Amino acid sequence: MITSALSVWNRVYGALGRLSMYRLVLLSLAALAVIAIIASFFDVLVAGPVDMVVSLAVLGAVTVAVDALAHLLLRRGLRWEVSAITALILFFVLRPTLEPLALLGLALAAAVAAASKYLLVWRERHIFNPAAVGAAVLTIVSIWLPSLGSSSWWVGTPILAVPVIVCGLLVLIRTEKLRVVLLFVVVAVVVAFARTVLQYQSAGLQVDLGMILPQVLWASPFLFLGVFMLSEPLTLPPRRWQQYVVAVVVGVLAGWPISLGAISLGQERALLIGNLVAFAFCLRRGVRLTFVEREALTPSVRELTFRAGRGFTFAPGQYLELEVPHARPDARGVRREFSIVSAPEELPLVKIALREGSTSSYKQALAEVQPGKRLWATGVWGDFVLPRDPKTPVLLVAAGIGITPFVSQLRHLRLSGGDRDVVVVYVASGSEELAFRDDLAAAGVPVIVFTRDAPADLPRTWTWTQGARLDADNLQRAVPDLSERHAFISGPPGLIADLTPALQRARSVTTDAFAGY
Repeated sequence: MITSALSVWNRVYGALGRLSMYRLVLLSLAALAVIAIIASFFDVLVAGPVDMVVSLAVLGAVTVAVDALAHLLLRRGLRWEVSAITALILFFVLRPTLEPLALLGLALAAAVAAASKYLLVWRERHIFNPAAVGAAVLTIVSIWLPSLGSSSWWVGTPILAVPVIVCGLLVLIRTEKLRVVLLFVVVAVVVAFARTVLQYQSAGLQVDLGMILPQVLWASPFLFLGVFMLSEPLTLPPRRWQQYVVAVVVGVLAGWPISLGAISLGQERALLIGNLVAFAFCLRRGVRLTFVEREALTPSVRELTFRAGRGFTFAPGQYLELEVPHARPDARGVRREFSIVSAPEELPLVKIALREGSTSSYKQALAEVQPGKRLWATGVWGDFVLPRDPKTPVLLVAAGIGITPFVSQLRHLRLSGGDRDVVVVYVASGSEELAFRDDLAAAGVPVIVFTRDAPADLPRTWTWTQGARLDADNLQRAVPDLSERHAFISGPPGLIADLTPALQRARSVTTDAFAGY
């Protein structure tokens, strides 16, 4: 049953991988907006359908206008998806209205949110969640001009709880932030529950736990805040433990708002403080990469070498997000994630690899990049790193281009003089597609090759499996001491699902599933 559930999970992830993160978030928010507008016809929400449609139109128009002006001044292409996402988040945070002054307040929040993406930045990366900035500024201004309105978080209603959960799960599966958001929600609900109980007791009221808990869980904006704002990769630190810290901080502040006179540190203000904590962890910033050269490793795999600017650091196994601006980007946008192939010891040179042959607009644009061209790496992320204890035996299972994070780790071990008990299982469509043979051979570790045909001139430590298919049984036969090893798997979700029965026998498992570009 566990195997079946994991297989379904990986297939869903693979399907979602065909959409860019921004497109998926946009579609999810748009679906929620449609549901909310339909529900408003039945007088179960804070405003009617006309209020909602007009408010959404104002938010969208102002956000797009400010973004268009900024992009015109900065000579960049307009990302309308990002503008629409900001407007939709504000739609659920600010109360819909038809009052002229309140509509002016919505316009103010939208303008501030859009402008913050260009003004509140550190080396090309915004520090705060834009929608949270816009909502917070409007709330502060409303202290002196209450007719402008303030944030209300009307999305926190039982009517929208199930749609938020369903749409939210799709987003979290795609962004792999389910555990982070779940931790935030648990902390926020527990803290809010404790706060509510104490308020009842201090007021001398009878505490009805069966009533309080559903109210805190379903009638609060915690689910929406976690899914569509806290999980934003651009304002989260790169390591998972750092993300957990941010989740706890925001959860505590959201669950128990701190009053500072007329202002309270709840909801969007709590998120802004969490953004500051994330920023303090690593002072994240984009790094300029200058393209150096392109090298063919196999008939379909190309290695790209860049020269990084100052301040670029990473751990072997992590990945970067590379932005390649181009006209008419496809559904996945102008950014892609690539595992770093080079080792930290090779800096300032940074290498990535990709499989050619795709018709995506991104890969076509990247294929046309010439030496000397400067591109932005918007950040480095990931926890796909080897255990700290060098005595822990590891198994590295890679399919095709999934070998890239392991090449970085093996290069690092060789260049740093490290020593580990490592076994590599390498799956490729054919022997001609075995990329990075020299790196794997130089590492001197056992490599078990799964290809249809026999590779020529196998290094001494390599073994060909006679054309066998990699599945759970063959993995167990190829690696008899699997139960003693920490397994790292990098490849398509389908492969991970096929190997699940065998992986359950491993000491532990870390996956790095991807769905292609």
